[in-house]
Amino acid sequence: MRLQEHKPCKKEELPPFWNGKRYFSLDSYLKKTFGEKVYRLSLNGGMTCPNRDKTSQTGGCIFCSAGGSGEFAASPGLSVAAQIADAKERIRAKSDCRKFIAYFQAYTNTYAPVPKLRSLFTEAIRPPEIAALSIATRCDCLGPDVLDLLEDLNHVRPVWVELGLQTIHADTHRRIQSGFSPSQCDEAVRSLRLRGIDVILHLIFGLPGETKEQMLASVSHVASLPAQGVKLQLLHVLRGTALGARYEKEPFPLLTMEDYITLTADALALLPPGMVIHRLTGDGPRRLLLAPLWSTDKKRVLNGIQRELKERNLWQGKYYKKTEDPHGGTIYHL
Repeated sequence: MRLQEHKPCKKEELPPFWNGKRYFSLDSYLKKTFGEKVYRLSLNGGMTCPNRDKTSQTGGCIFCSAGGSGEFAASPGLSVAAQIADAKERIRAKSDCRKFIAYFQAYTNTYAPVPKLRSLFTEAIRPPEIAALSIATRCDCLGPDVLDLLEDLNHVRPVWVELGLQTIHADTHRRIQSGFSPSQCDEAVRSLRLRGIDVILHLIFGLPGETKEQMLASVSHVASLPAQGVKLQLLHVLRGTALGARYEKEPFPLLTMEDYITLTADALALLPPGMVIHRLTGDGPRRLLLAPLWSTDKKRVLNGIQRELKERNLWQGKYYKKTEDPHGGTIYHL
């Protein structure tokens, strides 16, 4: 298979729909796709995950808090319709947005019987102002019946599936007790794409024991997969987690803000220019956050990344390469 280098564009040739940024942000993608501002409505389907109910027998991901990354989602005690109505009211207090993404965020949102999933997701996409359905789940919770359902729904509204790959390194997966392997995630991506479903992959920078080279190797791997989007996330050490208990007992080194900004700029330069960047840094719940405390200044981090890109003359895709698949299509890699 012959390597074909992607020809970098000059800064002034960056796509105009990037809106002055040096990467393809979610906001730019949404405006380009739907013609206007689109907000996410964080919903809660009332599910758990195989790590939390002991099905996987790992004891759960060591960084996962009681909210299961859904601390900002609505109450599962409300119907989906009520959650959507409440979330829209909060957003409309500060914006006249007319289109929304129904985002099932908390825990593993395909970890339930298919009839329940069908009811929840169908209710979520019923309102005409819902532009897309986004579902956060695990790669080991996508059986054939679930895939069939998602394919059906994708004919009604665009369906995005978010998968927490986090890292491609098997030893790190064992340390963080994810309960699945990187190869399982790869297979899930391929299965979803065969059905025309968009995939968004999560990566965490700063996982215990990983070097910068290992983190960028994970970025390289994501660039090789047929995913449409990526979320880059800083490791948050939270109270009430196994990782937090370890940190409180004996603090361990974490990425500095400068480390994270440099690493993220390097990562963006390696990713395909058409891959949507859904997140460059995340929000940890402040009441639970032990470290790093600098992560609460999200605006400063984002401004730092944009400044780093400009000062080093980097942009998304600058060092991206691809090979042509002899069987058709494109295989992306570094």
